[in-house]
Amino acid sequence: MNGTGFRTAIASAAAVLIIVSPAAAAGHSRPVVASDWPTYHRDNARTGDAADLAPLGTLGMAWQATLDGAVYGQPLVVGGQILAATENNTVYSLDPATGATRWSAHLGEPARRAELPCGNIDPLGITSTMVYDPATARVYALAELTGGQHVLAGVNVGTGAVEVRTELEPPRGDWIAHQQRGALTLYNGRVYVPYGGLAGDCANYIGSVVSATTAGADPISYAVPTTREAGIWAPGGGVVDGPRLLYSVGNGESTMAYDDSDSVLALSPDLQRVDLFAPDTWADDNAQDLDLGSSSPTLLGDHVLAVGKRGTGYVLRHDQLGGVGGQLAQAEICKSFGGSATSGDTAYLPCTDGPAAVRVDENGTPQVVWRAALSANGSPTVGGGAVWVVDYNAGVLYALSPADGSVRGQLDLGEVPHFASPTLSGDHAYVGTMTGVAAVSGA
Repeated sequence: MNGTGFRTAIASAAAVLIIVSPAAAAGHSRPVVASDWPTYHRDNARTGDAADLAPLGTLGMAWQATLDGAVYGQPLVVGGQILAATENNTVYSLDPATGATRWSAHLGEPARRAELPCGNIDPLGITSTMVYDPATARVYALAELTGGQHVLAGVNVGTGAVEVRTELEPPRGDWIAHQQRGALTLYNGRVYVPYGGLAGDCANYIGSVVSATTAGADPISYAVPTTREAGIWAPGGGVVDGPRLLYSVGNGESTMAYDDSDSVLALSPDLQRVDLFAPDTWADDNAQDLDLGSSSPTLLGDHVLAVGKRGTGYVLRHDQLGGVGGQLAQAEICKSFGGSATSGDTAYLPCTDGPAAVRVDENGTPQVVWRAALSANGSPTVGGGAVWVVDYNAGVLYALSPADGSVRGQLDLGEVPHFASPTLSGDHAYVGTMTGVAAVSGA
């Protein structure tokens, strides 16, 4: 089905909610505590900072849970359980001490590579990081189903019951040409879902953000005003800055008239574009696939740091992004893919040649503090006196010194997916793998 039936399909799907748990229907909540990790990189600013993590010890494999598919999204920690979602479209609750399954909820058959126009994940099910809503005690996941359908599901974290299920499709292009990789964002009772394309940038996809309430109702959407591409696919998804959601956007098809691609967008909660930054090299970026869409924007004090495939870092005012060519400053930093972490005045960036620590002074000037001398290319997180990063090509987890990037510990994980990012809680790190979840002690 293509995007022309979006409004009708969403309206009809949103009207049919599956309510299973009377407790949840009665409005029971399950609040977040300090050791929880309820969303990508722990909070809506995507800091990835677990300030209460135990001091770094000797790393060891606590357990490995074999699930029914690869776990591309970051595992969550909520209410004394590990929540993970697989490419086979199953949401799991795992015991944090043993990795044993407490409950699982299967959301439908995933799409197969043979039915997709291109791509490199097979099967293609739940790729993005889920988000937990303490007001409803549900975890929300976006499942890609056979035939190209995209379904938002809300699962009760206490029982595994699927309480909300609604179709949530991109508003333009062919649904089957879209892939949903960017993390879900919960803000003011709504779930925000970004869409990009499949690996290979094939067929008719157009970057967009779609939202529904936590009850699965009242769908709204924003689509990049381009003729094709401009995917919103960075793993970190939306970054919340006050009343605005920031998204990085990939290369669009145009190299003549500017089409809002290769940008950092600020969207209002009702998904109106209210601000934008794009480099003045946008046309060449679009032509050469060197755009900003590969890494989520980084909030650092009063500034936003945007770094993408070209390797140039742009410093923006957080409340006035600057339009085309309106950056405060720029510097060569690294080619960045994934999501950053921040702690204090320092950002830790995922770079193709290993993580980098960057600071921005009060005038907006960026400075690279250190570059780690290793090829770990995953998305960093911070806690316990260490920067945690995965080399997803080699399947190794590293704990680095925040001061200089030197290695303080490492552990083989086995095969892990692209853009893998450690979840930190208590004295453990949890990492999605190609077979399930690995729990690392000594964090």
